[in-house]
Amino acid sequence: MSSSAETIAKNARLGGNVLKTITNEKRSSLLYKIHDGLKANAHSIQEANKEDLRNAKEGQLADSLYKRLDLFKGDKFETMLAGIIDVAELEDPVGKVKLARELDEGLNLYQVTAPVGVLLVIFESRPEVIANITSLAIKSGNAAILKGGKESVNTFREVSRIINSVITENQSTSGIPSGVIQLIETRQDVSDLLQQDLYIDLVVPRGSNSLVRQIKSSTKIPVLGHADGICSIYLDKEADVDIAKRITIDAKTSYPAGCNAMETLLVNPEMPQWWDVLENLSRAGNVCLHVTGDVKEAYLSKLRESNKLDDQIQSFVVDAVNSSDFDKEFLSLDCAVRFVASTEEAVTHINLHSSKHTDAIITKDKSNAEYFMKAVDSSGVYWNASTRFADGFRYGFGTEVGISTSKIHARGPVGLDGLVSYQYQLRGNGQVASDYVGSGGKRAFLHKNLDISQAPF
Repeated sequence: MSSSAETIAKNARLGGNVLKTITNEKRSSLLYKIHDGLKANAHSIQEANKEDLRNAKEGQLADSLYKRLDLFKGDKFETMLAGIIDVAELEDPVGKVKLARELDEGLNLYQVTAPVGVLLVIFESRPEVIANITSLAIKSGNAAILKGGKESVNTFREVSRIINSVITENQSTSGIPSGVIQLIETRQDVSDLLQQDLYIDLVVPRGSNSLVRQIKSSTKIPVLGHADGICSIYLDKEADVDIAKRITIDAKTSYPAGCNAMETLLVNPEMPQWWDVLENLSRAGNVCLHVTGDVKEAYLSKLRESNKLDDQIQSFVVDAVNSSDFDKEFLSLDCAVRFVASTEEAVTHINLHSSKHTDAIITKDKSNAEYFMKAVDSSGVYWNASTRFADGFRYGFGTEVGISTSKIHARGPVGLDGLVSYQYQLRGNGQVASDYVGSGGKRAFLHKNLDISQAPF
């Protein structure tokens, strides 16, 4: 086991032990300074990002990953900066009283939120993640060790340099040590750190299916994350065609490489004008439809009847590859399409093929929608809304450390609340257990619930 990995993990633990005692005001103040530091150094960050992009192009990086790599495309950099401020201004997640109970006179029990401790966050391609995780970690009182993808190493180095410079420069006033945020670069570092279960409390992998599965099989440390983003949308027979067109085009084309993009479209053939939704995806969005045989026959027939079938549309229709296309995260302008005869059949398909990320129903029928939302076993279930809303920023979390499809500790977009656990604080006045019933004594417990708003801290 690498001694350097142990040193990194120990330093993170020591830094985290200090950070969790720092006030929310000082943690938030440091985030404002980190925001300002990154904004002031936008040029150097962009130059580093350009180098990564050049290397990626030369190395023929997959298009979906290349898009994630570009930090200055559109408003991505500004959104990253805004996310830091959003997190700084959120309510303090640490020290919240969740339960208050009087066990006996002068013996009060409190359940209080506390930082998880030390996070090891492993991610691919997206260079903005380092700022996202840094802000969430500091705000929630957690130390973080960050490993980005090799394709983004120059951007990560520059952003990390700026963040740690700001932390060091403000250490005397904030009290926050530089060890709370550390960047590692090699796979060997990751492998060694995955063995540091004595110091690291939670691993968060953000990336491909293979990355997440490899991490889960390589460590005893709890892992929070999701492997795939196989998101489905079901067009119920009572779906509004205009709403369906708007939602599906957004869910598939606004960011095809996103884990919350639509990958499967389930269609009830009783829906009026359902073929207009498919045509809109291809004409307006250049989406290639991977369709089952019955969908293909019905779809082309409907377009033929209305004189809308042409070479462009036919070029966007391909045969679905058995059932594998319904178990695939395309991360591109491709979508698998099949018919289902009912909401129940849609739910069965989703629960069998879904990655339990985010799935949606489009319908005017409330009973069908309510059934769908109760029956689908995913971390996000929507009614008449795009799956692209599955995001910590859009949920008002400021940003997110990742999306979890597990059912323990945190589920869905994981923001600040998912980065705190809790501890029990017992405040007494010399009481001993042996005085009470159950431990040899005769004194009974009161077990009286108290108003948590009246907690003395």
